[in-house]
Amino acid sequence: MSCTIFLSYTSNLISSGVRETIRYLAEHRMVDVLSTTAGGIEEDLMKCLAPAYIGDFCMSGKDLWDKGHNRNGNTLVPEENYEKFDAWLRPILKQMLLEQETQGVRWTPSKMIRRLGKEINHPESVLYWAYKNNIPVFSPALTDGAIGDLFYLFSADNPGLILDIVEDVSKVNNLAVAANSVGMIVLGGGVAKHHICNAISWRSGADFAVYVNTAQEFDGCDSGARPDEAVSWGKIRSDARPVKVFADASIVFPLLVAETFAAHANKTVA
Repeated sequence: MSCTIFLSYTSNLISSGVRETIRYLAEHRMVDVLSTTAGGIEEDLMKCLAPAYIGDFCMSGKDLWDKGHNRNGNTLVPEENYEKFDAWLRPILKQMLLEQETQGVRWTPSKMIRRLGKEINHPESVLYWAYKNNIPVFSPALTDGAIGDLFYLFSADNPGLILDIVEDVSKVNNLAVAANSVGMIVLGGGVAKHHICNAISWRSGADFAVYVNTAQEFDGCDSGARPDEAVSWGKIRSDARPVKVFADASIVFPLLVAETFAAHANKTVA
C-alpha cells in the first residue's frame, strides 16, 4: 500500500545546512508534501543568489548591524543578499499581478512557491526540485519574513496582488484525506508542524509519525507536544507507533535519511 509522506521543517534548517538533505528527498521524489515557514522559502532561494556565512551565537548584534550583517543563530546573512532577492523577486511579482489581471490566475502561497521554484532554476534549490517533481510546498505564514516585506513594498506601487490561503487549506487537507496511508516527518515545530498535523487530522490521523526537535511540552506549546498529545486530537492514529527524537534536527536528520531513504535508494537489484 502506498504511503503519502508529509515533511515539515522550520526555516532554521534551511539556514543551518539541512537544506541539502531536504533537497535530496525532493530531488529523488522521496517525499510527497512539504510544509515550511516563510524563511524556509526565502532562505532556499537567496542561497541560490548569494552565499551565507558561518558566524557565532555570541557575536555582537550592534557590531553586525553596523556592518550590514543579519545573524541567524550562528550563521550570517549579509544585507546585500536581501537586496539581490528584492531585485530578483520584483519582476516575478509584477508578472504574477499581470497574469492575475489578464488571465484570471488565482494565486495561492503554494502556487507562488511553485512559480518561484521554476524561476530560480537552480539544482541546489529545494523549491526547484519540488517544482520539477510536482511536490506541493505549503507555507501558510508566507508573509512572515522578507517575502512579506517585499509584498509590502511592491504593493505600495503595484496594488492588487492577492494570495488565497483558503484554497491552499483545502488543497493540503484534501491531499491528506485522499491518501491510502499517511506518514509525517516533523522537524522542529511551529506553524509548519501544525499545518500538516491539522490536515492529517481530517483523515483520523497519521499511520506513521517521526518528530525530531528539542522542544519540551511543559510550556503547553504545540512545538514541544509529544506524539501522544497529537493522538488525543486525531492527528496521529491511536494504533500507530509514533516516535519523538529529542535531538538537534540539524545533526540527527541527515543521519536518519542516510540510514533510511538513502540506504534504500542505493540498493541494486541482483
